[in-house]
Amino acid sequence: MGYGITVRIKGPCACFTRPELHTERTSYDVITPSAARGILEACYWKPAIRWIIDGITVLNPIKFESIRRNEVGDKASFDNAKSVMGKGSGVLGISATEKRQQRNTLYLTDVDYLVEAHFELTDQAEADDTPEKHYNIALRRLRKGQCFSAPYLGCREFAADVHLIENGDVVPTSYYAAEENHDLGYMLYDLDFSDPDRPEPLFFRAAMVYGRIDVAGAEVIK
Repeated sequence: MGYGITVRIKGPCACFTRPELHTERTSYDVITPSAARGILEACYWKPAIRWIIDGITVLNPIKFESIRRNEVGDKASFDNAKSVMGKGSGVLGISATEKRQQRNTLYLTDVDYLVEAHFELTDQAEADDTPEKHYNIALRRLRKGQCFSAPYLGCREFAADVHLIENGDVVPTSYYAAEENHDLGYMLYDLDFSDPDRPEPLFFRAAMVYGRIDVAGAEVIK
């Protein structure tokens, strides 16, 4: 196991979309390990390391709200853009009026988590890529609030507030600290990129034990 850290991740809104619900965007009850990893990677990432989530503590009560809004149903085509670039003429834009559709989003409000994680060196690590080096860089960046890209809670419009938890820092007690077992069902764990062309989703059975989800000890299934 590599060097471990604990961060507090919170925000007014979050949406960790369930992949089985395509038409209407519906969030899981809590942050997924893959979303937590993405937030850490937004703060500090290098090809030489990979973040691994060990545990998630849910501090605030799980609350949902819904919103219906207009969205554009299509995405800009890379092949079309490449063709236009080669020809020097063509249509790149998407008509928002023609492609507009209404979608409902069931999202979380007032989320607050403690995320325990560690990193391990990858096969791209070089001789000077020591665990101590990357650990100290990660700590320095988290203390200063630096990031490579803006961390977000599932959707880019839901910004995440990330703080490093160090010895002596006081954090709130979990709202679910008195619950021995709170079953959240199957959740997305991550994507398996063994075949880059066909990544496969991995799932695990999430259960809060006194407010904490043991991600490291979970059985991962396809």
